[in-house]
Amino acid sequence: MKILITGGAGFIGSNLARMATVAGHEVRIIDDLSTGNMRNIDGLNVDFRKNSFLDKQALSSAMDGIDSVVHLGALGSVPRSVQDPVATHEANATGTLNVLLAARDASVSHVSVASSSSVYGMNPAMPKSEREWVRAMSPYAVSKLATEQYALAFQQAYGMSTLAFRFFNVYGPWQRAGHVYAAVIPIFIDSLLRNQPLPINGDGTNSRDFTYVGTVCEVLLEAAEKKVTHAEPVNLAFGTNTSLLELVGQIGSLADSAPTVEFRDPRPGDVKHSQAVNRTLTGLFPNVIPVPLEIGLDRTFNWFVEEYK
Repeated sequence: MKILITGGAGFIGSNLARMATVAGHEVRIIDDLSTGNMRNIDGLNVDFRKNSFLDKQALSSAMDGIDSVVHLGALGSVPRSVQDPVATHEANATGTLNVLLAARDASVSHVSVASSSSVYGMNPAMPKSEREWVRAMSPYAVSKLATEQYALAFQQAYGMSTLAFRFFNVYGPWQRAGHVYAAVIPIFIDSLLRNQPLPINGDGTNSRDFTYVGTVCEVLLEAAEKKVTHAEPVNLAFGTNTSLLELVGQIGSLADSAPTVEFRDPRPGDVKHSQAVNRTLTGLFPNVIPVPLEIGLDRTFNWFVEEYK
């Protein structure tokens, strides 16, 4: 089948493109490289188009002949959205609307989109199910709520087959550090390899449901292949809960060292704790077995070591 991946030169998109091409699918990528990196897809047999999905003409052309769209393109990062909410809204909310309209007009049979656990926001429930109330704490969370709700609304309004995933702190190879909006695991590993303190925003008790990118891509690819649809958002995580201090210890053990830590002020918009109820996910994808955190961290750490040689 022919799969279009928006943001396919990014972290998750490039991992998905790699997995999909190995599985024998034709992959087309549209990515303006504002956050993606061509090194991520170096050597892959893909149809790459350097365009923004805010470019309606380019997006319409990219939909030609496509069987399924995986919409991963976005401006990530809560802090970035606090600094520039308009850019985040345009990329994530308006961009998703553009993708869905282009898919509808091209009669593409299936679209999956990436929302975020950040939509739960101020809801203190642990773990969090898809039917819990949401209360965004950042413009990023609002934009991701728009992403998922547009996808679900297109089911009802236009009869489209869509699926809205709520990602929970995805990590793994090809997730790079070295920029101001980097995620916590690459920041920690990068700091450790450079013999620098590991920065923690807050007191380190913040906790997350870390999900290995290979597991996420297995779900995304199966959803595209089987054209899985669901009328509500789907948590894409497996119910784990790891604090930042615990994460420091696990990463330190990989390097056989005791990292030093630099505590910083908490960041506006950051959720304190995050953990998924995954009954819907495992019901839809019963054969997907998650990669445990210790194995995923080991693979990620080794990838960084090779990158830094």
